[in-house]
Amino acid sequence: MSQKTVFSSAQLPSHLSERDRFSLWQDIHVAEIWSVEYGISGNLPFEATIEASAIGPVVLGQMSGTIKHATRKASNIADDDNDGYLLLINKADTVLAGAQVGRDYDVGQGEAALVTAAEPLKMIGSDKNVWMNVVIPRAILAHAFPRIDDRLALKIDGQNEALGLLKRYCQFLEAGSPLVAPELITHATETIVDLIGLATGAKGEAAESAGLRGLRAARLQAILAKIADNFANPQISAQRVAEELGLSARYVHDLLQETGISFAEHVLELRLQSAHKMLSQRHNDGMRVSEIALICGFSDISYFNRSFRRRFGYTPKSAR
Repeated sequence: MSQKTVFSSAQLPSHLSERDRFSLWQDIHVAEIWSVEYGISGNLPFEATIEASAIGPVVLGQMSGTIKHATRKASNIADDDNDGYLLLINKADTVLAGAQVGRDYDVGQGEAALVTAAEPLKMIGSDKNVWMNVVIPRAILAHAFPRIDDRLALKIDGQNEALGLLKRYCQFLEAGSPLVAPELITHATETIVDLIGLATGAKGEAAESAGLRGLRAARLQAILAKIADNFANPQISAQRVAEELGLSARYVHDLLQETGISFAEHVLELRLQSAHKMLSQRHNDGMRVSEIALICGFSDISYFNRSFRRRFGYTPKSAR
């Protein structure tokens, strides 16, 4: 995954009028992203920000600001020949309404719809909107789900389990370090594609395969994210994580077992890494080793000392 790139109206020359800033922003957008005719709110000053992170051929993006209308006509399609798919997810408390392939859609906060750049598209929102796009090349999504075009412009409910997992999985990827290994990039791409197939209701054997791969992979990432967020809590347990994610504790243990590292081992490693980092930071020189151990989730200092030495080959005091 590449680092996040940002294209914002705030980066444009400040001496330009609002109308000229919008015109320049749209020209750059057409030249570097795709050909779309935008319209802005008449009630608020123009502002627009696009954020994008690439995971191999997939792009996780977000648009925010006072862009109110978006139209892609046949002439726009001819301009760039972009035929990819976009899963549009509304992140604001507004309604995004649109039309494609003879269908009208409107998605509220947390809801989504799949659209394609290969067909004329209209969308209108409120004066200020925020939406997320998961952009997938046609060759990849259509290969995985040959009848995916049947699912275009159909609203996906915000309570859709696969959509919820997809959102969390994308957040997990964006928050983490950039992926480098080709096999991990491929795995992440396949998981995203599988979850889109499930969220949109794509039918057939491919959807069944997605159910086996995509849901398990996304649930595993959700479990790991919960552990990473709460490892310093002495009360953390597989049962508590399972309850927060609506899973069984046995299922949590089974998924983690597939990684070769148990729940307790995941927690211990994160606590030790956190303690090691704190011990090596000069601004923590005034803290006792026992204080740092407690902050990182250890309630037994003797156990902490043994675990630290076993993991790093030296005592906690030697790490300072």
